[in-house]
Amino acid sequence: MVSTDTVTEPSADPTAPARPGYGALLRTPGAWRFLLPGFSARQPFAMLTISIVLLVQHTTGSYGAAGAAAAVTGVSMALCAPLGGRLADRYGQRAVLMPGVLLHVLSGLALTALALAHAPVWALFVAAVPTGASVPQVGPMVRARWGVKLQDSPLTATAAAFESVTDELTFVLGPLLATALCTGVNPAAGLVTEAALTLGGGLLFAAQKDTQPPVAPAGHTRVRAASALRVPGVRVLAMAFLGIGSVFGGMQVSLAAFTESIGEPGLNGVLYGTFAAGNMLSGMVCGALAWRASPQRRLVVGYTALALTASALWTAHSVLLLAALGLLVGLCVAPALITAYTLVDGLVAPGARTEAFTWLTGAVALGQAAAVTVAGQLEDRFWDGAGFLVPMAGTLLALATLLTLRSRLAGPPRSRTVARGVGHRAPVTVD
Repeated sequence: MVSTDTVTEPSADPTAPARPGYGALLRTPGAWRFLLPGFSARQPFAMLTISIVLLVQHTTGSYGAAGAAAAVTGVSMALCAPLGGRLADRYGQRAVLMPGVLLHVLSGLALTALALAHAPVWALFVAAVPTGASVPQVGPMVRARWGVKLQDSPLTATAAAFESVTDELTFVLGPLLATALCTGVNPAAGLVTEAALTLGGGLLFAAQKDTQPPVAPAGHTRVRAASALRVPGVRVLAMAFLGIGSVFGGMQVSLAAFTESIGEPGLNGVLYGTFAAGNMLSGMVCGALAWRASPQRRLVVGYTALALTASALWTAHSVLLLAALGLLVGLCVAPALITAYTLVDGLVAPGARTEAFTWLTGAVALGQAAAVTVAGQLEDRFWDGAGFLVPMAGTLLALATLLTLRSRLAGPPRSRTVARGVGHRAPVTVD
């Protein structure tokens, strides 16, 4: 006989609203203590690549050399970021941030000085390696802090959306600020400002010790030793993020070359800001909606839209058309990013989330590095706008991988206990 008892599934937080939103998220106790410093500390990341491209292009006259220097920085970051994430999970975020911030500032200033001195390109590459390797991974660290605060709360998806919006806000402001400084003040002003903001914001964020994820006791180190990349779903997401990185890198170089070719280099920041603004706006909407479709399905649909819109960029031959297409591409990036970050919570154990997030941001950096290199060569050797072929190729390849391996995005089943009926009846475990 079927029981007449009603089974209800309360949220992890009894006070959480049925439709979680940004207001409830921002009222999370202690959240503002790491949000404000985190926003300040991640701002320089959005300035780094475009500042290197504009400075090196100015001193060498070659977009190929500029893209290669930025690519070395990106590859170095992509290779070292996951190691930094593992160290942060094991020893604490502050222990990794403090020396990393100082190394990044010193190496970034060294790269600036070498470029201004017209040093050989290989010398710029040498300085770019520690500059990229020491980029503070503040975004993944903030996401890990949200994971500690929210646990299994329904606000987790809202937090992923909020962080995507925050990232894109930095990518609206960062390129605009870097371009204005490099073109209106001095070609080196972008990197110098990036170093100053990294120092101030990074140290302030590192000072928030109470909100960082707890460090496991020494006896648990062995349990935590397995890399998050061993999870099949994380590898699939990393491939998707490589494609997103190709969009960022390809557009940065190609927009710079396009605006230079029409004699309006100052429009570079405006066009890239339009792209990032679309990303930010769609991120805000994604976080405010209560989705019924599974995150796996949303990722496939969103990524398909991204690949289609990115494939049209190379056809644009006017500022207005390029701005419109860039806005559409930006609108498609955020849903893919937000959904992917949400999936991580179900794929990876809490003690490895910082590392998992750094694998994804590292994949973006690696894709961006490859994109700026290839796009720079295409811009130097072929027509203006040839670099826009890179986002098309990158997203189409990533989409093919995602469609083929999407079954690996399903995390292990989690059991949870819910109340049954009213009173003191025994709890029922449901899947």
